[in-house]
Amino acid sequence: MTTAGVRAGAVASGIDLDSSGAGAISAASAQSVSAEIPPIVPAQTALVIMHYQTDILALFPSVAPTLLANARQLCDAARAKGVSVYFAQIQFNPGYPEVSPLNKNGQGIRQLGLFINDTIAPELGQQADEPLIIARRASVFFGTDLQARLSARGIDTLIMAGIASTGVVLSSVAYASDSDFRLFTVKDCCYDPDQVVHDHLFATAFDSRTTVLSLAEASLLLA
Repeated sequence: MTTAGVRAGAVASGIDLDSSGAGAISAASAQSVSAEIPPIVPAQTALVIMHYQTDILALFPSVAPTLLANARQLCDAARAKGVSVYFAQIQFNPGYPEVSPLNKNGQGIRQLGLFINDTIAPELGQQADEPLIIARRASVFFGTDLQARLSARGIDTLIMAGIASTGVVLSSVAYASDSDFRLFTVKDCCYDPDQVVHDHLFATAFDSRTTVLSLAEASLLLA
């Protein structure tokens, strides 16, 4: 498998940046955009930050600083609004005993030799009361207790962002949609090395399952 193929198979998300790197929205259109976005109930909403971990960000050094700045802004807005923040990372034990020889994506991850000792990016300022979900597959729900944790707290609305769009975001959005969560995705806080597929997902699969937001629109939602 080529390095590009391994990277594309190992991670997943998407990004749409303006010249400042943060998907801006004009003041003149802010009121109309706010009216179009359905409001949230903070106590029933969670922000799920997926695969913003050091090994993955190191694969994409040219975009990592912008992604981290955008994601930190999103996290801080959620915290200020009283929205719970959850972090999820993919992680394995040494030797990758969790990886099946039948799982093609898993074998690509094993070839990379990563996701054993890495951590959530410290730039995001994870708080002591913000849960960390450890997953062994692309989806943050598969084989984890995330859904049980959310349900126990009465959370029915998710704001989702992650790296990369074709991996963790696609897998997790599909599961969350089938589980009847109300969903938002923040395109400026997602990334995929395949920009064409990334844009197509946000125009099709994500648009049909979630309310797709820019970072500016998400900030309005959380204001």
